[in-house]
Amino acid sequence: MIDPQPTVVSLTDAAATKLRELTAEEANPHIGLRVYVYSGGCSGFRYGMMLEDAPTDEDRVLQANGVRVYVDGKSVDLLQGSQIDYVDTLMGAGFTVNNPNAVAACGCGSSFRTADDSGSARSCAH
Repeated sequence: MIDPQPTVVSLTDAAATKLRELTAEEANPHIGLRVYVYSGGCSGFRYGMMLEDAPTDEDRVLQANGVRVYVDGKSVDLLQGSQIDYVDTLMGAGFTVNNPNAVAACGCGSSFRTADDSGSARSCAH
């Protein structure tokens, strides 16, 4: 069942447009964006994103700006209210996460910490 309201994450128009471009050739109607959080980075948590063929039983399935988004149960609270954007600048292009739960982030831009839990800090090296 698809949650009609993107209560966990939302996508900007730019992010949704880029995802539709990336999946335009896909025949699978269930393909969606998997967004997850895992322990790591200099602030404690890191974001992960990938295209996924189908959700798992543990996923929250969202419809955000016309795109399916899969979020595992462990990541839901850490991503609550986040917005995913796609930026294309002279410094590079890619998806970014604006997370209202992040109280600190490190210089690499892909690591964050929440007020309740900081995960296990590690080097900022990719």
